[in-house]
Amino acid sequence: MGNSSGKEEGAEGAEGADGEEEKDGEDEIPEKKKEEKEEEVELPLGVEELFESGDPVLDISYKKFKRLPLRVCSLLHLEKLYLCGNSLRNLPDSLSQLQGLRTLALDFNKMEDVPPAVCELRNLTRLYLGSNRLMNLPAEVKNLQNLRCLWVESNYFQRFPRELYDLPNLKSLQIGDNRLKTLPPDLVRMEALRGLWLYGNRFETFPKVLLKMEGLEILDMDRNKISEFPSLRRLHALRLFSYDHNPVEAPPPVREEVLVVGEGAAEFLEIREARIERRRKAAEEEAELALAAEAGEEPVIHGILKNSNANKSEMAEETDGNGEMEREEEEMLEEEDGGPLVDYQEESQFETQDMYGDGDMMEFEGDELEYDTVQMDYEYEEGPELEEVGRQEQRA
Repeated sequence: MGNSSGKEEGAEGAEGADGEEEKDGEDEIPEKKKEEKEEEVELPLGVEELFESGDPVLDISYKKFKRLPLRVCSLLHLEKLYLCGNSLRNLPDSLSQLQGLRTLALDFNKMEDVPPAVCELRNLTRLYLGSNRLMNLPAEVKNLQNLRCLWVESNYFQRFPRELYDLPNLKSLQIGDNRLKTLPPDLVRMEALRGLWLYGNRFETFPKVLLKMEGLEILDMDRNKISEFPSLRRLHALRLFSYDHNPVEAPPPVREEVLVVGEGAAEFLEIREARIERRRKAAEEEAELALAAEAGEEPVIHGILKNSNANKSEMAEETDGNGEMEREEEEMLEEEDGGPLVDYQEESQFETQDMYGDGDMMEFEGDELEYDTVQMDYEYEEGPELEEVGRQEQRA
């Protein structure tokens, strides 16, 4: 009986081995068929010519691909690849061969996770993953050490992805239209960050950690539920602050060089501009007086003797009236601990770009972060390096 059981066991083992070999064989065949099937994906008109062109930019957006044609993964000369507006859920591992890629756009697809192959593209500087189904980022994203611009807007992030702390060169982060309620207190670790878009989230209070982000140049808090903003005058690098569609009627105190967008911002900017103009004229008059004094002449400006007693009386009355108005403006716009505002002489670095895509979004450019121009249903435009998704239509 022992022999018979041994034989049975041996037979079962043999059958198991044969079964495994057979199973392995069965697995190989479908895999080959799958690859062949992917290779045989019918290409839309004109795509084959794009593959053969040798152009370092390939745009096959809005072609209704459910799988990426494997032919793409053999185009080792590519530097920019646009796959927006398809129905991609994943990407083949062989995409990691494209080590020359600098820009990869995967907006408006159906991805629930960032494909592993993307995290192997170590020379990427711009990655666009907006309007997918992402809830988090993989730990492997830290491989993208050259990444400077990341767009993950219109996804399902409920917490800020701390995996981004390991990206030392990330300057522009677009994470609007998600489900964030708070920001982590150690966000200050992202020292290179210059542009941060948080519009369309679920903030009810202004995240205090942002007051420590002294390198920020662009901060967008549109379409949240914030009823009170603190002074932002300590953010010396700030150039654009947008707070539209929050339950407030006026902007917080900011430095004079900051462009503000939101309820009450127009009146705020008009008052500020009038004050700056008065200061400019006063400075010109003082300069003329000083020149006249050096020449030993009695100063005359606009035909009026500045040293006459009658004119002094008129000037005193005018000064009292204007001074009272200016003091009211100063009290409204300056904090107790703030010093006198300084004139900003630099030229604004930000430009509004073209609308694109189903997301009704608009691009905003600034220093050193760009979105690239290719022919597609919505346009990515080449420019300097800080960029914004303007959302005027979404905010309307």
